[in-house]
Amino acid sequence: MTIGFAHAELIAVLVAVTGDEPRVMTIQSGDALPSGPFEMGHRTLQSGLREWIQEQTAHPVGFLEQLYTFADRDRNNDIQGGRTISISYLGLVNEQSGAGRPGWHGWYEYFPWEDHRDGRPAIMDELIARLRFWADADPARREHRHRRADFTFGLDGGGWNEDLTLQRYELLYEAGLVTEAGSGKDDNLGRPMFADHRRILATGIARLRAKIKYRPVVFELMSESFTLLQLQRAVEALAGLTLHKQNFRRLIEQQELVEETGEATSETGGRPAKLFRFRQTILEERALAGTKLPLSRN
Repeated sequence: MTIGFAHAELIAVLVAVTGDEPRVMTIQSGDALPSGPFEMGHRTLQSGLREWIQEQTAHPVGFLEQLYTFADRDRNNDIQGGRTISISYLGLVNEQSGAGRPGWHGWYEYFPWEDHRDGRPAIMDELIARLRFWADADPARREHRHRRADFTFGLDGGGWNEDLTLQRYELLYEAGLVTEAGSGKDDNLGRPMFADHRRILATGIARLRAKIKYRPVVFELMSESFTLLQLQRAVEALAGLTLHKQNFRRLIEQQELVEETGEATSETGGRPAKLFRFRQTILEERALAGTKLPLSRN
């Protein structure tokens, strides 16, 4: 028996925004992310992952970038005498129905405390109460635990930071409040996933939330033409926040990110709304220089 070897796994966090909701492509009825082993026949890591996505979902994938490599000793490992190293990628796609076998799920099913578009989520009261109980259970570390909870969840006037998605999940994991950490099914907060796939999803959400502030990656999630309201709703869906309409439009105009198509749509239910598209020169320039999309709250 060979011992002390590592098995490389490729795993994808594939995100779409559909109907103003951020969605993630899953397999196994929503319990896992598309993944598979890196094999000798794969030309590159990314091409290997694309092959697994094609085989498992048959869904087309465009933009992909490497996300993070997970190799902690305490990960769920099926290899006796070895360990699994997961090389994850973040992908942005347009959800297509009937394209193979992908199972699309809203990412707030897995992280219900992350959606603040309609104010403080109802689950926060229970979550904070259980975190407080956990913090008080260890007098030696009580103060430190309370400070961590206050910081990561924006308590005591600290303010909610949408970029701390991963830190919040890891704190809940450490506190034993999620199934992946041994919590009972009835005590779990949010929908669990296989092994540490929910942690990998949290990493992808945190990366994307930070990324939309300095690069126009949201363009990858939009149709060829769209209204400014649709663009704002897509950014809000990803950030889990409500944005100031006029500030959003002012910054979009100042940075000259979009241009009018000359057409309008009446699908909004009110006055016909102008349709826009992203300027090709901006797509090329911003890929190098970056851009910031407004996340100023109402």
